[in-house]
Amino acid sequence: MPTNERLEFLGDAVLGLVVTDELFHRHPDLPEGRLAKLRSAVVNMRALASVARALDLGSAVRLGRGEEATGGRDKDSILADTTEAVIGAAYLSCGPDAARDLVLRLVSPLLEVSAELGAGLDWKTSLQELGAAHGLGPVEYLVTEEGPDHAKTFAAEATFPEAPADDPRGPAPRGRGEGRSKKEAEQEAAASAWRALHAERGATPAAQPLVQPVPQDA
Repeated sequence: MPTNERLEFLGDAVLGLVVTDELFHRHPDLPEGRLAKLRSAVVNMRALASVARALDLGSAVRLGRGEEATGGRDKDSILADTTEAVIGAAYLSCGPDAARDLVLRLVSPLLEVSAELGAGLDWKTSLQELGAAHGLGPVEYLVTEEGPDHAKTFAAEATFPEAPADDPRGPAPRGRGEGRSKKEAEQEAAASAWRALHAERGATPAAQPLVQPVPQDA
């Protein structure tokens, strides 16, 4: 059976160029190192897999028996590769302008979210920064798992066990998340907790977004 590997190769290049160009023009004052971190927050397996899930691409993939039996339709690596293949196919079928439009429609939410993240450009680091700014102490994650070895799912809760006694939430979970890996579940829990804490207390100078999105017509 034919594979999508050549389309993935092409789509990866198109995706990288479009995202790099968009970040370059959105953030004219950022140095190269910061731009590279922002790009890596968008062009990575987990982010592209989330795009694929939103499009339900997993249902359209042809899989071998082994991958089908081990939950390949929801595997991050397969979904990310499929997203790149779709971008590559759009480039071949419709040309560079249409491919660029497609990429920006797919990754615009990721571009906006990346601008909210802290210096580490991931939710766990951002939550730690925001919690420290509010004097809540370090974050801890309680992770549970279920399912057979070939199809495990993980659930995580983000808490501040050393929160001050006068904090209304105390050590209660601030956010919850699920994923196909421990890391993914923890990141989802951190994102949920960051949004809840931000809504509850607002941002502080230590937890302000790393960069602010620039209007498209700027």
